[in-house]
Amino acid sequence: MWEARAAQGRGAELLEWAAARAGELDPEPLRGELLRAPQDRVLVLTWWDAAYDADLPELPEPEAGLTARPVHRWRFESLGPTGG
Repeated sequence: MWEARAAQGRGAELLEWAAARAGELDPEPLRGELLRAPQDRVLVLTWWDAAYDADLPELPEPEAGLTARPVHRWRFESLGPTGG
């Protein structure tokens, strides 16, 4: 999971940047999803068929000035779907 908050007034630009970088991941993830949230936050989720500690490609840091703070990255391990 990759999450960043855009610098003031640059939300659309960060969203476009993240979408382009996600499309360049090599190898490609099994699935990827691009999300946005209030305060110009952008989230990229990727699903991989790999071990938790596998060496996988990640989105890079955006250019200076595009984000309001450093990018956050987290890895999660799927435990399967929820009931319901």
